[in-house]
Parts: sequence; C-alpha cells; structure tokens
Amino acid sequence: MRNKFDLQLELLNRELIEMGALCERALSVIAAVLQNGNLASLEEAIKLEEEIDHMESEIEQLCLRLLLQQQPVARDLRLISSALKMITDMERIGDQTQDIADILKMGNIKPAENATLEQMAQATMKMVTGSVDAYVQKDLVLVEEVLRSDDEVDRLFLEERELLIATVAADPQSGEQALDQLMVAKYFERIGDHAVNIANWVSFSVTGKHGRDA
Repeated sequence: MRNKFDLQLELLNRELIEMGALCERALSVIAAVLQNGNLASLEEAIKLEEEIDHMESEIEQLCLRLLLQQQPVARDLRLISSALKMITDMERIGDQTQDIADILKMGNIKPAENATLEQMAQATMKMVTGSVDAYVQKDLVLVEEVLRSDDEVDRLFLEERELLIATVAADPQSGEQALDQLMVAKYFERIGDHAVNIANWVSFSVTGKHGRDA
C-alpha cells in the first residue's frame, strides 16, 4: 500500500514540475514579444494557459485521491496540501499571462520601447523558475531568493507607474497606451506575488512553517 502511495506522490511531483514549466514557458513567450514584437507568437501563450488549466484539474484530482484513499502521515499531508495551494497560484499565473497576451495583441505597446516592462518580465520569470526549482530541490535558500526578488518587482512596478503618470501629464493623448502598459505592469507584479506564494508553500511542505516564519 505504501509503495503505491509513494508512486502516486512521485507522479504528483512530476506533474507539479510540468505545470511549473508551462508557466515558465508562457512567461518566456511574453518576454520575447516585449522584445521582438512578434504578436503571432502570443497564440502559444494562450494555448499554454489552456494546458495549465487542464493540469490544475488533473493535479487537484490526484491530490484528492491521495487524501481520500490513503492515510498520509504529517509530512505527506503537508506536501499534498501545499500542492493544492501551489496549483492555484500556478493557474492564476497562467491566467495573468494570458491577460498580458490579450493586451499585447492590441498592439498599443511597441517592442523594446519600455525597458521597465522588459525588466519586470525577466524578473517575474526568474521568480517563477526559482519557486519551481525550490520545490524540486526542497531548497529553502531558493525560497528566500524568491521572497527577496519580490521587492525588486514591486520597485519596478512603482517606477513604471510614476513614469506613466509623468507621460500622460506631458501628453494626454498617450493615455490609452499608458493604461495598457500600467495594466501589464500590474499583472507582472501579481505574478510575482503568486511566485512568492508558491515559494512560501514550498517552505511549508519542507518545514511545516510558512515562508519567512520557517
């Protein structure tokens, strides 16, 4: 019985890693579009979001089977409950990546014209990668790196917001483009928050304590 349970835990581990990789890939598509302006590639990000949604449902069902059919010990219970929390944040990362793709498809944001958005794309992608790697390696040092990186993403968001306020004040006709850029920046900031949530649940799965309380 325990052998079967361990095999299912291994499957859970693989599927979480795969779902995290899909989130990373979707963000990498967005980052590339911000640089090269190839709007056609945004369709890939939209398809990836559908895959992320599908994986959330699969992993949720697997977790529920593990909880209902087995009697997990405390450490296993932490792992399964953390997985349920993590997939919710991953699914939201997928949603917000698609939201960014939808805005970029309108064409108001030109490639390589906003360095701050590009920096935010790279920073949040690094955070998502770091949170997934922390899970794979059960590495609390990586957890702490993700938590620290969130301060940089927050700083970039505030920088972008101030820049856009000044831009609209100088040129009221730029309001539509500025609003699109602000929304993209806000989605990146929220993706960073979800990466922090994932990292915190990794910490809980390893130590039984959440985030910086560990």
